[in-house]
Parts: sequence; structure tokens; C-alpha cells
Amino acid sequence: MITVKINNTEIQVEEGTSVMKAAQKMGIDIPNLCWHDELEHFTSCMLCLVKDKKNGKLFPSCSVKATEGLEVVTDDTEIKEARQTALELLLSEHTGDCEAPCQVACPAHMNIPLMNRLIATGKFDESLEVVKQDIALPAVLGRICPAPCEGACHRKTVDEPVSICLLKRFVGDEGDSPKIVPVEKSGKKVVVIGAGPAGLAAAYYLQLKGIQVTLLEKNEKAGGLLRTEIKDEILPKEVLDKEIDVILKTGVEFLGGKEISATAFESLKKEFDAVIIATGTVSENSERFGLKATPKGVVADRNSYQTSEKNVFAIGNVLRSSRLAVRSVGQGKEVAFSVLQYIKGQEPKGELRLFNSRFGKLVATEFAEYLKESVAEKRTFPEEGGNAGFTVEEAIAEAKRCLHCDCRAIDDCKLRTYSDKYQADQKRFKTSERRNITKKMNHGSVVYEPQKCIKCGICVRLTEKYTEKFGFTYIGRGFDVEIGIPFNEELEQGLTATAEKVANACPTGAISMREV
Repeated sequence: MITVKINNTEIQVEEGTSVMKAAQKMGIDIPNLCWHDELEHFTSCMLCLVKDKKNGKLFPSCSVKATEGLEVVTDDTEIKEARQTALELLLSEHTGDCEAPCQVACPAHMNIPLMNRLIATGKFDESLEVVKQDIALPAVLGRICPAPCEGACHRKTVDEPVSICLLKRFVGDEGDSPKIVPVEKSGKKVVVIGAGPAGLAAAYYLQLKGIQVTLLEKNEKAGGLLRTEIKDEILPKEVLDKEIDVILKTGVEFLGGKEISATAFESLKKEFDAVIIATGTVSENSERFGLKATPKGVVADRNSYQTSEKNVFAIGNVLRSSRLAVRSVGQGKEVAFSVLQYIKGQEPKGELRLFNSRFGKLVATEFAEYLKESVAEKRTFPEEGGNAGFTVEEAIAEAKRCLHCDCRAIDDCKLRTYSDKYQADQKRFKTSERRNITKKMNHGSVVYEPQKCIKCGICVRLTEKYTEKFGFTYIGRGFDVEIGIPFNEELEQGLTATAEKVANACPTGAISMREV
């Protein structure tokens, strides 16, 4: 056994142990992309750099063996900068969207691609569950939203965008709302002033998190402008009432006919752990509530929605006038994160937004590649026309037009996780036009997207270890090297027995399983 010191703590390890494994034995997670426990080190990504404390030199911890008396630092400013640079070099050639453009454009940040895929397979209840994670009023918004998401849809470049709003309306109408699973009550109380779209959404998401919400509204019924300003033929009252009822059944206490005076507002601030203003009006409330404001509305942090009063948050039209209900609903969801953070004694920062790789618009040569995961049919319109929604058959047909623009590894991509942690700039080392995207779909279990590959070599080494006849290999030399199947063989010939193992080991979404 030998003794090494990592971050000023001594540990004994067997001779020949890599510095990375020694650190892992101490519970220190050194970032890596090309490391795999079944394989020998490869020293490709250079993300696992650490520092020799005695001479100040950086070295890759995956390939350097621990030696007697070695002193290592695993995290300081220089190391962080080196890791950030390593990530930015990898990102300079990485081409792919983490999140689909439609999701980025949606003010509520809804997972539109997953909704579409579930509809396409007839899983309407599951699809509604996905929608409700971000949008508390899907059937309502599916009738009135101007659909900024459709303007960003990649399918728009090919022919016409996917009818996202009508699909959202469809699952709102046809799907059964997710069963409300009671959560342990936190003992905390929040009051929401205003039961329009913003206030309803805030109440819904906070109540689901174990916060007891009291929802106050100056009118007798909840709904705000949704109830008073939209014609019945566009938004039937029974649709609005049904979705409001789902929200209130979570346990939200609704009190209608409550006009809040300055005196009442002061009392609410003392009685409740937090106050959310969602009154939908601008001119009166800043003065009545004594909050910092401009002629356009109450001043609040753009991410947390916290106002000049620490326990008061403001959302919706009270910030600035807008006719975009989906923005108000999105803010209602987001403020719930901030209020929860505040109640827990944390700095309110709002909903977490991870690093998001983006490559821009599709080019003509990529249309056929993306259509491999879609259908060639043109946009579907409801046969009944007017304000009618989709039938089941129409919804499924339209949902199948989705191009699957989001990454299959969106939730477990190590490149994305580390790029977020080290605040990597994807454009820092961009020196040329991006590579055109291709999708290798000729395999029953996996999809290979070479332009997402960072050439870590894990797939090459795994297919060699498990003696695939062809497997993966490096093709070309220098800057032009790519990973592919030798002798121009098809993907199904390269991965006959190791497809799932290789897909699970890929640190990006380059090789992924084909499940929804």
C-alpha cells in the first residue's frame, strides 16, 4: 500500500491505482467523459485534470498512477478554467440541440417533443401528465395561445410546423388529469392575490409541493380575464371551470369577492410565509401595496420574481401588460420554485435552467435525416374546422409529424451536465460552419448521430472488448477523424450484441436507445 494526500487528506491505496480511482475511494467525484470502469484509461477528454500540489503542474487523473507521497489538488480556480476550456473545445465540434427549439420558445418551457411522442402512440393520459408538469391549464391555453413554439418548430423549415397548440388542447380535453398524490404538508402557508392564469398556476404548483395556498380573487369566480374577456365560442366556460376545478381539488383554499386594501395587504404579509401578487393590473397595485414600481408595473427580479419586499413576489400582468396567457401561466409555475427556495431559507433563483446546446436552423440536406423519425405528411387541420379540435385519429397523425429534435440523452448527458457546471461557452472555439447532421437509424435498438460524438472512444473500446465482428473504429486522421463502422458496414452489423451497453456508456446523446 502507498500513502497519497488528496485535498490535504491522506489515504492509503494499492500501488498502481490511478489518481482518479484514489479520489473516488475518498468520495471525490472528478469529472470525466472518456473514462469507463470496464476499460483501460484513454486520456481523451482532458476533463479529469488535477494538480500536483508540489510543482503546480496539471495532469489527467485517469491515466497517472498514484505514487508514494504524492499530494494532489482536485479543485481550484486554475483547474476549473482548464476543465472549462476542455469542454469548450469539445463543444466546438458538437452539433445537436439539447432541448428542442419549440421547448425553448415556449414561455412555460413545456416538454413539447415528449408530449408529441406520447400522443403519437395513443398514450393520452401520460401525455397530459407531461404537459401538466409545466402548464396548469392545457385545455384553456390550447384554445387561446398564439403558439410561439410553432414559430420555432424545426418542422416549419421542412414544410409546416407541428400543430402544437391543438395537440395540447387535445390532451387537455381527452386525457385524464394525473391522480393527485398527497405530499407531506410542510406547515408553510402562502397567499396568492389574483386568480387569473398566473395566480392559478402558482397556487397549483405550490399546493402540489406541500404548501398550503390561499387564493384570493376580487371576483366571485376564479379565472380573471380568461372568464371575462374571451368569447364562449373560443373558450367555453365549462372548459375553463373544469381546469380550475382540477387546480382547486389539490387543496387550494379559494376565497372569491376579496378586494385587498393596503391594510389587508400588510396583514397578509405577517400572516403568511410568502405573498404572491398576480392581480393582473398595473396602475393601482404598486401604490396600494407599497412596492417599488415603474409606470409599466411592479419591479421584480426577472428570474425569481421577488419584489422590493423579500417575502412578496409578483407575476403576470402586474409586472407589465401582456395578452400572452401562456407567459403568465409559465411565470406561475416558475415563481413556485422561488417561493419554495425562499421558504427554505435559500436565495430565490427560480427554476433551474441547464446548459442548452443549440445549432440553429436546419439546412435542406438535413430534411431527409430528420424525416427518418417522422412522416412526410403535411400539417393536419381539424376536419370540422372553425374552433373545433382534433379527433383521436387527427391528433395521432399530427403528433407523428414531430421530428424528435430534442436529445435522447437530455436527462443524463454528461457533456451537458459538466458544461452547465463549468459554465462552458459553446461558441468560444467555433471557427467554421457547423457540420451537417446525420442520423444512422438502421438498427432495431439504437440511433447513432455522429455529429454529437466527442470521440471519447468508449464505444470503440467496448466493442473491441466484447469482440464484435465489426464494432466501432476511428475512421480518418487528424481533425477529420470520425467514429464509425469499419468497411462502410451498416450500424446493425457493428452492434450485434453490445448495442445497449454501448448506448448506456455513451457520455452524450450520440448513441442512444430508440425508446420514447
